Amino acid sequence: MDMSVKPMPAELTYRRVDVVGWRAGQRLHGQDHVAEEAAVALEFNGISHAVMMATPFELEDFACGFALTEGIVDSLAQVLDCDVSASAQGYTVHLRIAAGCFARLKDKRRNLTGRTGCGLCGTESLAHAMRQVMPLTSNHSFAATALRCAEASLRQRQLLLSVTGATHAAAWCNASGQIALLREDVGRHNALDKLIGALLRRKTDPAGGFVVVTSRASVEMVQKTAAAGIGLLAAVSGVTGLAIDVAQHCGLTLAGFVRGENVSIYSHPQRFELN
Repeated sequence: MDMSVKPMPAELTYRRVDVVGWRAGQRLHGQDHVAEEAAVALEFNGISHAVMMATPFELEDFACGFALTEGIVDSLAQVLDCDVSASAQGYTVHLRIAAGCFARLKDKRRNLTGRTGCGLCGTESLAHAMRQVMPLTSNHSFAATALRCAEASLRQRQLLLSVTGATHAAAWCNASGQIALLREDVGRHNALDKLIGALLRRKTDPAGGFVVVTSRASVEMVQKTAAAGIGLLAAVSGVTGLAIDVAQHCGLTLAGFVRGENVSIYSHPQRFELN
């Protein structure tokens, strides 16, 4: 499969709309930019598996990341083809996956209809929602200065947010804290899946860096990060108790409230060098 990155037109990410209201006590009548949101169907070997609401941009990254983080494939090599088609109703990402993966998918097939900000909508069993994550083997450690560097540059790299004010971001940072790759979406889970898919398609070793997200860190964010083999997830907002439990169990370092000089570490602090 051709895994080269073919960016979609940027105009798919937002549009201009008329707006009226008040701002700073003055009547407002003008135009605004709003983020686009569309139904995106993920189809595996001709069978629709999930429909998510997402920003219709970088959908190949999204689909490949989703396939890995949801356990549909174990590696990008098992994704044999991936292309996107558009219709009046939305977008369909057509993935062709290895026969063994497709057989496994059919065994646990679920009909998932996602909504913005919801990562478990449609899961039909508690067992799937609380799926076990393989223990991480990464022994990389990161300095506090790297985390501060990443957080300080995160906002200026969120180009879609700067235009619309309506998107989340997930960024992969190298050991020194420089943002090497960033993805945005109206859904925080989608942004993370897009990021992981982009790392895979670029043949970047995810374990060599860490992830910073603009949202809270909930359990599914931990599950997705660990599934990609990344040992540190840092959130600018808070974390949930279940996210801590799963992170502790699988060996992931979970940090929250990463803002300036502040950081709270909730699991496996040995991967984090406080300095």
